[in-house]
Amino acid sequence: MLNVATWIRSKDEKWFRRAFAKHPKVRLCNALSENVPIEKMDGLLLSGGPDIAQEFLQQPVPDPSVLDKDADPKRDRWEFDATKQALARRLPIFAICKGMQLFNVALGGTLHLDIPGHNAPEMRDHNIQPLRTERTATHRLEKVNSSHHQAIDRLGDDLEVEAWCATDDIIEQMRLRDYPFALAVQYHPERGESYAPLFADFVSRLSASTAKQRRSAAATDTVRAPKY
Repeated sequence: MLNVATWIRSKDEKWFRRAFAKHPKVRLCNALSENVPIEKMDGLLLSGGPDIAQEFLQQPVPDPSVLDKDADPKRDRWEFDATKQALARRLPIFAICKGMQLFNVALGGTLHLDIPGHNAPEMRDHNIQPLRTERTATHRLEKVNSSHHQAIDRLGDDLEVEAWCATDDIIEQMRLRDYPFALAVQYHPERGESYAPLFADFVSRLSASTAKQRRSAAATDTVRAPKY
């Protein structure tokens, strides 16, 4: 079994159950409802949710009224700590929407706190937002869904952009440079079948990372074994 640490709102669980239905070896360990020891996890999934609480933002907030009133500091604290631990262990990380913003802030970046044009009702579940994508990106999508009012401003350390909104250059996809696997997207791949390759890629990295850790542990045990 591949254990993935995450925090998923109850209303979003159905989407992620569908997204991982083709990967029965993956168990999503939801910190919303259970204790999730990161040291026993094989990867980290940062999902969508309300704005990051003001106390965790590393920037001035001239108008606090633009921030969601249902921010969840408890969740933010857990996710920032989980991100720090996952990075230290070099675990595969997949960050989605608010998760992408939190990942950016965790790496020292900042956010546009309120943007227009990315949160219309018809954009939520329909792939109508055109992208401009780097040719070097592993996953290249022509259009995506969109449901956010905040976005990446200054990039966090070692992050590189893979895709932008074609109409206003809002960052929609980025990756952590020189890291086994850390992909962050602003859209919601859990809401559509066309995004299955992103989840398949994440799961394949989980398997590879777990196998590598087991080989390393076995080698360590062999070295430490007493000689008679």
